[in-house]
Amino acid sequence: MEASVGRSEDVLETGTRADGPDTESRVTVRVNGASHTVEIDHRTTLLELLRENVGLTGSKKGCDHGQCGACTVLLEGRRVNSCLLLAVAQEGYEIVTVEGLIEAAGADGDLHPLQRAFLDREAFQCGDCAPGQLCSAVGMLAEAKSGQPSVVTETDLPTDAPVRLTTEEIRERLSGNPCHCGAYSSIVNAVQDVIA
Repeated sequence: MEASVGRSEDVLETGTRADGPDTESRVTVRVNGASHTVEIDHRTTLLELLRENVGLTGSKKGCDHGQCGACTVLLEGRRVNSCLLLAVAQEGYEIVTVEGLIEAAGADGDLHPLQRAFLDREAFQCGDCAPGQLCSAVGMLAEAKSGQPSVVTETDLPTDAPVRLTTEEIRERLSGNPCHCGAYSSIVNAVQDVIA
């Protein structure tokens, strides 16, 4: 059976190229307040786009399975594992990486309060998990402020009340971002410094 050809000699009426389906798309993403238009393979993850196409290498490639949290970024203010998201599906969304936390702090060149607290508390060692830990902590603070519970949140609180970030609550909420160097107590202390 012969395929019918549309207007272009190269494109079939079904929207695929004569030599097979299209495998690339032009995508515009907003990262740290700036728009980036790139041509990417449909299989490209958000992490790959950030590191290879946009040149932001703060987000780390760890396990590539959403288990380690090293690739955590903020997508529309919510923390996500960028290794699990296809970049083509993120068009039009606001993405903030660890590099963008400086801009989010407000003043030019000022560190985000969590970045400052991590430095002050020496809440990192090798640095592989730190970018994901920082983005996750920023997202966690927003979740707690909006009253979003975790599995350890006190059940007798009103649903719209901010969640009190106890040590147990912080540890639970950051459990998706393991640190192989074991800087957990310093990380929790840094978060507590910011919320104090």
